[in-house]
Amino acid sequence: MKKLVVCFSYGGTTLAKAEQLAKEHAADLFELKAKVPYTAADVNWQDNASRNVKEQNDKSSRPEIELLPDLSGVDELWLGYPIWWYTHPRIINTFLDQADLLKVRVHLFATSGGTGIEGSLKELKETYPSVDFADAVRL
Repeated sequence: MKKLVVCFSYGGTTLAKAEQLAKEHAADLFELKAKVPYTAADVNWQDNASRNVKEQNDKSSRPEIELLPDLSGVDELWLGYPIWWYTHPRIINTFLDQADLLKVRVHLFATSGGTGIEGSLKELKETYPSVDFADAVRL
């Protein structure tokens, strides 16, 4: 059984949790990176003109990913991200749109100072009904 932890992390918190999960589950680790890296100005939620606000307000937004992980042979995957605007960053949709997860069990994890992962899980299950989302936890 091949296991993989995939995460998107802006400030390093989610990456640190992903590293712990990879070690705990004897899984490989892959960090998703945006083709155009996010800057501090990009993630300023108080600026309606910031990239983050624009992407989160547009459910069809799909920020480009620098590189996708090799998913061949992966049976179980942990997918992690910070909670942005009460849900997942749109780059997670980009990954799920492009990844072949038909036979993969997906565990979601998110980092957040207070917002739960339930809204994100609901939205992802509705958008990707063929993906086997096993569970979701906020770390």
